[in-house]
Amino acid sequence: MMPDDKLRACPLTEIPHLKVHGRTAGRLDPLTLFWTGSGIELNVTGSELWIEVRADYNTYEPWISVLINGAPVARQMVTKGSHAICVFRGMNPDAVKNVRVVKDTQAMSADPACALQIGRVMTDGEFRPVRERPYKIEFIGDSITSGEGAIGAKIETDWIPMWFSAVRNYTALTADALDAEYRVLSQSGWGVLTGWDNNPRANMPDYYEQVCGLLSGEANAALGAFGRNDFEAWQPDIVVVNLGTNDGGAFHSPEWRDEATGERRKQRLNEDGSFNAEDLAAFERAVGRFLAKLRACNPGAHIVWAYGMLGTPMMPAIRRAVDAYARDTGDREVSVFELPNMTDETVGARGHPGPAAHEAAAKALAPYLRGLLEKRARR
Repeated sequence: MMPDDKLRACPLTEIPHLKVHGRTAGRLDPLTLFWTGSGIELNVTGSELWIEVRADYNTYEPWISVLINGAPVARQMVTKGSHAICVFRGMNPDAVKNVRVVKDTQAMSADPACALQIGRVMTDGEFRPVRERPYKIEFIGDSITSGEGAIGAKIETDWIPMWFSAVRNYTALTADALDAEYRVLSQSGWGVLTGWDNNPRANMPDYYEQVCGLLSGEANAALGAFGRNDFEAWQPDIVVVNLGTNDGGAFHSPEWRDEATGERRKQRLNEDGSFNAEDLAAFERAVGRFLAKLRACNPGAHIVWAYGMLGTPMMPAIRRAVDAYARDTGDREVSVFELPNMTDETVGARGHPGPAAHEAAAKALAPYLRGLLEKRARR
């Protein structure tokens, strides 16, 4: 099925009141969606709406979800090439529909060709203003924050984009509970100091200041992924960091070795199975450096290190690092929050938190963040 010729084709640059979610390079013709949870939002009348999307990849295809009036109504893989996707048809032409098209999958650092873009919108309706939400929240994390395993059966073990969800995700659920606009920066397997496999290059802090610096390749460079993010254009009220799970896993993983340079890296365990104090101290210093970078980029935000869902072995080190940063800098707008652990009943695909675990995390986190927001409002 193709859009009717009677529908009006509207480039994103000509759509009034268009709301773009997620970090971008500032380009709308077309709009490149880099991170999970990124997308477009618009309020529109009319009986029918289509969008043009373009996807490319070598290995990992992007997926999208469609929400109408806040409810998820569709989810699909976007195959290679350019396509016209029908968002809705046959609806009441006079009613205003709130429409969100959301990228379900994370930025794929292992696939330089992976890209998702939105081009024109085709409709017989008119665009209306999109309500500004009162708060802004930024989430930073790993596979948990990417929503890996938040959709799919418990028996699934394949590492494929199908099992990622930006909708059944504690980030979206928390933001909805607080009526907040949000952004997500996340990557499966990555940490603060190293990735799960001890790779020191798989750390989120090194790429935080770029639009989407953990990607690679000339195509992503041309799309603006490696440019500096415009922090002044979008300042969060709260930054939530859920990192440390993979740093903890690195202590139990084999040594990482760069075959080209011979560089080696290993987070070590003592003979009794405890974490090596020297390596643990290196992790704590990495936490402190990241907090300093987050503060420099987000001077007015409260920073919450919200760790958990897949165990909390790094919690003592995180608390020490956050306390040391606050003591050394005098920064009192930083805190630690423990997220509830996944259980046998709430596990999802790939042994990761399922939708019930994400709901439990949001149910715990949202009131805590609401208290911070209300405290700031009283000042």
